[in-house]
Amino acid sequence: MTALTPSLLAALLYLCGSAYQLHCLGKRLTVNERLLRSIGLVALIAHAGSLYLQLFSAQGLMLGFFNTASLIAWLVIAITLLFSLRAPITTLLLGLYPLALITGLLAWLFPGQGSVVVPDEGALMLHVLLSILAYGILTIAVFQASLLAIQNYQLKHKHPTRFIRNFPPLQTMERLLFQFLLCGEVLLTLALISGFVFLDNMLAQGVAHKTLLSCLAWIVFGILLWGRHFRGWRGSNAIRWTLAGFLLLALAYFGSKLVREFLLPL
Repeated sequence: MTALTPSLLAALLYLCGSAYQLHCLGKRLTVNERLLRSIGLVALIAHAGSLYLQLFSAQGLMLGFFNTASLIAWLVIAITLLFSLRAPITTLLLGLYPLALITGLLAWLFPGQGSVVVPDEGALMLHVLLSILAYGILTIAVFQASLLAIQNYQLKHKHPTRFIRNFPPLQTMERLLFQFLLCGEVLLTLALISGFVFLDNMLAQGVAHKTLLSCLAWIVFGILLWGRHFRGWRGSNAIRWTLAGFLLLALAYFGSKLVREFLLPL
């Protein structure tokens, strides 16, 4: 069985979810969040089927560039849908559904491209799982920060668009941002600790830059959380520090993969 059918089905459902949100936005209609979540849930099931066929092999997990991006996109959607049951964050899905659509199709179009096989070992799998969870939560945080930046800019210039009017209040958006950041920082801390404790090559030549960039991202997010708690940082400060930390983390996770799996083989 190939991943073609579940990949195309997931892509179609993500497209339908995005189109529905855009339709409601254009017609000034209230989004039916239950319907939006239902579309996302079915899409996640189909996406999970394609991921299972692409990731698992007799040698272990096939975590190449596109497979990893698709897996993280799946996780981000799943976490967002879960959090949306208690927090007003369905607006994030307008950007996240297309992200999952694109990464899912790329993973299907380029199966095994530059794949890195992760052996089925308990300690290594725990480290990989924690790393992917941390990246997923912090990806949601950077989407939240981006929306917060748009909202903050338009409110300051007193010309909020129809899109911004659908957002929760600014204080709610900031509170959600720091909740995501705290959760992501905890998971990133556990991922780094598990790497140093269980693995013996965290500072080896091939992964030293990844470890260094991840540690720098951890420091940036830690400073931001400290500044929020003790200095009351918010608004532009929070947005800039969030984007800076995520950039470091993205370079650690995907920059090294891009160079190692695509550029170096050339």
